[in-house]
Amino acid sequence: MAKSAEQEHPTKAFGWAATDTSGVLSPFKFSRRETGEKDVRFKVLYCGICHSDLHMAKNDWGMSTYPIVPGHEIVGIVTEVGSKVGKFKVGDRVGVGCVVGACHSCDICDNDLENYCPKMIFTYSAPYHDGTTTYGGYSDVMVAEERYVVRIPDNLPLDAGAPLLCAGITVYSPLQHFGLTKPGMHIGVVGLGGLGHVAVKFAKGFGVKVTVISTSPSKKKEAIEHLGADYFLVSRDPDQMQAAMGTMDGIIDTVSAVHPLLPLIGLLKFQGKLVMVGGPNRPLELPVFPLLMGRKVVAGSCTGGMKETQEMIDFAGKHNITADVEVIPMDYVNTAMERLEKADVKYRFVIDIGNTLKSA
Repeated sequence: MAKSAEQEHPTKAFGWAATDTSGVLSPFKFSRRETGEKDVRFKVLYCGICHSDLHMAKNDWGMSTYPIVPGHEIVGIVTEVGSKVGKFKVGDRVGVGCVVGACHSCDICDNDLENYCPKMIFTYSAPYHDGTTTYGGYSDVMVAEERYVVRIPDNLPLDAGAPLLCAGITVYSPLQHFGLTKPGMHIGVVGLGGLGHVAVKFAKGFGVKVTVISTSPSKKKEAIEHLGADYFLVSRDPDQMQAAMGTMDGIIDTVSAVHPLLPLIGLLKFQGKLVMVGGPNRPLELPVFPLLMGRKVVAGSCTGGMKETQEMIDFAGKHNITADVEVIPMDYVNTAMERLEKADVKYRFVIDIGNTLKSA
């Protein structure tokens, strides 16, 4: 087993954790498992803050197990590999996203869709195979099975690349799966936040026309001049919405708040597809007749499998796609969470773990 000189205490780890439903994070010492024969251990350099980290820290979804070390947009440098690891070596640039385990014996896993396996294991606050609770990337070291580790392209900056491991794959996967990547297609992106801004970049990388659909007219300049969208549509403007009726082959809906679907369905062409990737905390009203009359589809998609995640990050490297990030020190994390709750970030916070965790 290859080891780096710095791995003197391979089971010791340090991070920040939430210990109750207040969601406030504070320094936390814990242990990582020894590096198994199929495991990769790496020094965490950056970790993105996903909106789900905020929900999990406060147990908004009723599934949190405390203490929680959040973080599933984790990147760093390999410091140790198990004896049966074939894809990675010490010094490689790697990352871990939302998933660190699955059954590996069902049809879903056989099709490289581990993220949909009934026994899928989340990167943090979930029971692992050995009965321990998983801890995420707001920490100095990460250990994961080789299958759940991706290689980060050399030209992709680690800080701005980290959010692609959740936000990136969450929008890349439905674009691919639902056939919304053909040049000349017209795709709508609802919401211009952490997911939406990356969706615009990937869609443009595929060569499709993109319309950003937003409730905020003030985001038009940002969407078109900075992110490269072709058009901007104010969803609260009935005249604009009417003019765009029946013009889109597909829509990626990134909004996690309760919102009406009927206007979005109206924007779709015959056989168009509305794909939900946001997670509203209350059920949405789904009008059926517009679906029947246009043979339209409303679907859902959640992150992506490991094979597709590697494809996504390689595509991002080829097309220079990164997230727009605000890099913060570890001890700013609680303030960042407060700002995130107010949507006060363009567009993703990323914690500089490597340089600031110890000082915090």
